[in-house]
Amino acid sequence: MELLECKNLCKSYDEKQVLKDVNLKIPKGKIIGLLGKNGTGKTTLIKLINDLLTPTSGEILINGKKPGVESKKIISYLPEKTYIDREMKVKDAIKYFEEFYDNFDSEKAKKLLKDLDLDVNSKISKMSKGMQEKLQLILVMSRNAELYILDEPLGGVDPATRDYILDTILSNFSEGASVIISTHLIADIERILDEVIFIDKGQIIVTSSADELRNKENASIDEIFRRYFKC
Repeated sequence: MELLECKNLCKSYDEKQVLKDVNLKIPKGKIIGLLGKNGTGKTTLIKLINDLLTPTSGEILINGKKPGVESKKIISYLPEKTYIDREMKVKDAIKYFEEFYDNFDSEKAKKLLKDLDLDVNSKISKMSKGMQEKLQLILVMSRNAELYILDEPLGGVDPATRDYILDTILSNFSEGASVIISTHLIADIERILDEVIFIDKGQIIVTSSADELRNKENASIDEIFRRYFKC
């Protein structure tokens, strides 16, 4: 059984179709890049998987079941925009995750924060944007989830922070779990990808092993992406 499967998935807002006949199978134990330019349907697909939107038609199955209470227990989701109350202190955010998620490993989170020399008494609003991004990523990756979904985790941060984010993802997702990373910053992320999905105008146009695609096209994923999207 696949960890995640989408069957003929469609989503429309009024007259506008945002996703059209999306068919996907996500196995366990892979890091997958959901790659497309801004506005191509990546975030809509992610919100559907997270049960934040309802499909117009088609089906999503997570471990063979429709999204809902049970799927939220096994999916750890990093949205594009921060959802942590900036008036909290770091220790309050940890406590919030502890109380909200049974699979949150507070000791792992505290160790990762200690590695950053980040004081748990720090107020989030006083931290730099890069440090806030690191904090939110640490909280998400400290859950013992089966599927991690990260929406544009590299957007708006400096190269050093991007490297930290990628290394944290690689080092901290649960064994046997999968990670979906939605991004348009291909060059930064392709070194960690096992599989790639290209999405354009709400349709999946490529699904492939990263290595197979590189060998077939004799180019990097970034170069192939630029060819497809003419950017």
